Amino acid sequence: MNPFDLTRNRYADLHVHTNFSDGTFSPEKVVDTAVEKGLSAIAISDHDCVDAIGPAIKHARKISLEIIPATELTVIKDGKEIHVLAYFISWKEKRFRDVLKGIQEGRLRRLDKMLEKLKKFGINLKKSRVIEIAFSKGSVGRLHLAKALLEAKAVSSIQEAFNKYIGDFKPCYVEEVGFRAEEVIEVISRAGGVPVLAHPKTIGDDSLVSEFIKLGVRGIEAYHTDQSYTQSKKYEKMAKDHGLIVTGGSDCHGMGKGRVLLGGVKVPYSVVEQLKQEAEKIRPI
Repeated sequence: MNPFDLTRNRYADLHVHTNFSDGTFSPEKVVDTAVEKGLSAIAISDHDCVDAIGPAIKHARKISLEIIPATELTVIKDGKEIHVLAYFISWKEKRFRDVLKGIQEGRLRRLDKMLEKLKKFGINLKKSRVIEIAFSKGSVGRLHLAKALLEAKAVSSIQEAFNKYIGDFKPCYVEEVGFRAEEVIEVISRAGGVPVLAHPKTIGDDSLVSEFIKLGVRGIEAYHTDQSYTQSKKYEKMAKDHGLIVTGGSDCHGMGKGRVLLGGVKVPYSVVEQLKQEAEKIRPI
């Protein structure tokens, strides 16, 4: 390795959420925390939402942290939720924002259905309050509904809300809003982004991982908070065998998962450069 390589000892966390989706930290707080952790770059990758990218970039200019514009999109396939990260997207592009707006509106319709189901259990929550908890209409999800249930004392913990009411296939569960597997790569590529399969272990079916490779993902998030070393090495090998970029990220949600994960999983800055090179093949950035 070149001893004068300026990317040495520089690291990036490529999977970070803010309070514009289901994180608890503002974009500014995320940026400050990333600097405290010694990171050189982070990807702001909120669910179906790009609204936090601008504030993060603005705040990061003051302290020389690179913000990678990204988002995390959901695919519904065979009853499973599969997440695909989109890096270096043209996040200001109207056509892409319109696509996200459609998903966001679907999330609100999903919330209506879950609120109706909760009424059967004598639980009456205001939609407006759930949206307030979500901070932004950009990405209202089950975590925000769980917080509303906790606030209303309908449950004693966030986990109980999921276990009893809104977890997968529980009585008040409504299927996630998302893309078809066949269209998500096209949507990301059309926005100039690089599609990367997120936390493959959580899919629970490596045949689906293989299917997404065939569909055209350009990377696999081999390193993730919820993946063991053995699992990470397996997905790293899978990525390399298919000529894909090996990425990684903490999937930090602020304190949303009980502790700050930011920087707990990080990759060399060279991975950022690989993503940039891939993005240049799609559209100059």
